Amino acid sequence: MYTKILIPIALDNEDDRTTEAFAIARALASQEAEVTLLHVVEAVPSYAISYISDDILSATRKGIETELARLASEAGAKSVVIEGHTGRAILDFAEAQDCDLIVIASHRPGMQTLLLGSTATHVVRHSNCAVHVLR
Repeated sequence: MYTKILIPIALDNEDDRTTEAFAIARALASQEAEVTLLHVVEAVPSYAISYISDDILSATRKGIETELARLASEAGAKSVVIEGHTGRAILDFAEAQDCDLIVIASHRPGMQTLLLGSTATHVVRHSNCAVHVLR
């Protein structure tokens, strides 16, 4: 059984697998397990940032934090929003928090994914802890 479980959530993904991720985490968790929902905000490219007002960036960040907190409260988990490259940020956070399991959703692979890689693939290949991938 796992005691520190991380569930990365992509709130911008149409294929929401949050309920399935919670079910897997509950099935694999010890009674005293701590579950954390994580959303990573990718940096806006420098060529586009000048076209986006600070108000929009702030409102977007607040909306993400509010939605993630709602999901976390429904699941009895805590929520964290961080910035960075998604795959690397997930791994860094998991290592810093000493997580022993990451439950991550993955979309069906297509040609673009096979050529460019995906966040789930990056996490599986480079994680220092167990990773459960939802397909």
